[in-house]
Amino acid sequence: MNRTTTPVTEGVDLSVRELPDRVADLLARGHRLALVSAHHDEDAVRVVYLFVTGPPDTRTELHVRLDPARPAVPTLAQLSFPAGRFEREMRDLHGVVPLGHPLPHRLVRHFHWPRGWYPMRPDAGAAPPFGEQEGPYPFLAVEGDGVYEIPVGPVHAGLIEPGHFRFSVVGETIIRLKARLWFVHKGIEKLFEGRTAEAGLPLAERVSGDTAVGHALAYCLAVEEATGAEVPAGAQHARALLLELERLHNHVTDLGALCNDVGHSVLNSHALRVRERLLRLNEATTGHRLLRGGVVPGGARLRTVPDPAELARVGADVREIADLALGHATVRDRFTGTARLSAQDARDLGCLGYVARASGLGTDARVAHPFAPGVRPPELVVRTTGDVLARFLVRAEEARASVALAGALAAEVRAGDTVVELPGRPDRASGTGIVEGWRGAITTRLELAPDGRLTRVKVVDPSFFNWPALPVALAETIVPDFPLANKSFNLSYAGNDL
Repeated sequence: MNRTTTPVTEGVDLSVRELPDRVADLLARGHRLALVSAHHDEDAVRVVYLFVTGPPDTRTELHVRLDPARPAVPTLAQLSFPAGRFEREMRDLHGVVPLGHPLPHRLVRHFHWPRGWYPMRPDAGAAPPFGEQEGPYPFLAVEGDGVYEIPVGPVHAGLIEPGHFRFSVVGETIIRLKARLWFVHKGIEKLFEGRTAEAGLPLAERVSGDTAVGHALAYCLAVEEATGAEVPAGAQHARALLLELERLHNHVTDLGALCNDVGHSVLNSHALRVRERLLRLNEATTGHRLLRGGVVPGGARLRTVPDPAELARVGADVREIADLALGHATVRDRFTGTARLSAQDARDLGCLGYVARASGLGTDARVAHPFAPGVRPPELVVRTTGDVLARFLVRAEEARASVALAGALAAEVRAGDTVVELPGRPDRASGTGIVEGWRGAITTRLELAPDGRLTRVKVVDPSFFNWPALPVALAETIVPDFPLANKSFNLSYAGNDL
């Protein structure tokens, strides 16, 4: 019953003046900024900065209390690119001003959002009428002989979610790309408030529909840390199995889609065939094709356990698809050297998941922040070229590793419910869950009232960190390769904008 992977968490209360130096020290010692969350306490606005590193799993929370009448913090954008984006998000939704920020314009709130209304404040009230656009969005104009612009979106053909891409181009070569997002703001963090831990689970599962397990697990780990719940090892292993099944069906889908984007539709059809096998296996395992309902606060629920032999057959199919793709000269040629992201750029931007690992960064929350004793990937898949080929290879090899890990876990877990009751705590409590979802590390931090209801839930999908890398990788790439490059990142719009 003991959680042998309990993280070491340090909480530090700081003044506004002390914040920059403490952050600079943590970053210099290799800690990563995972999350920034604003909280509206009775007597102050409290901002929590979560820094993490591992192994061993170490977490440091910096708490800064601000005047609720004029909440402001010194910007950390000069120290950390992700910090600057968290600050802009926090200003738009909470009204906390980052003093001296180099990019002070709006991030989340589009120009038709009403001025002076910050929806995450407790006194925000109902939304006032949204008005007309306040002038054109301030896109940076690229000038020079032969330069022209190509606007794409926000409405796209097919099922893709809304996002606007503004290309500055010479001939076919992209000089600059600006991705404008935040068209799908849903107020999920506000919807969490006042719910019980159990009632918050459906929201967590729907943060990004293709990552139901990853977000549900990060949420449940946070709830269990806050309440002191001791989850049995069997349930932890069942959760790890579901996480690998989710990684597997998404990676297989992406392998086929990447082949399709270079004209190899036959391999995409094979990948979709394998994906359908996996989705049916998912439904048999939890009752839902996207594995909803398998991870619950206090444990896991499995209707059936996948047959390791079936997983091995899936693994053979994945290997064949990858080998056929890489053996095709046209496919390999289109993948190689396209949309390169250097290791330095990936590090500076704070990239996570397969995007980071394809650029040479060995980051994986299954290693740095393990939640299940004795469970880790058989290998950490890293490539160094940072191009579409590297992101394809990382997916293909991670899919094979997921087959191996899922097969081993399936051989030891049992079907049924393995769930413990959540204990109550008399005082306000907080907890954090960190999970290596299929796109990268997911972080969820929450706080509970004395009655056990949620007072604040902050969710960070890896797409929040990875979206800024796409325009960087596309510099000097040709316009016809944009769909291919975009698919090689395959970032979530919904996960980025909650």
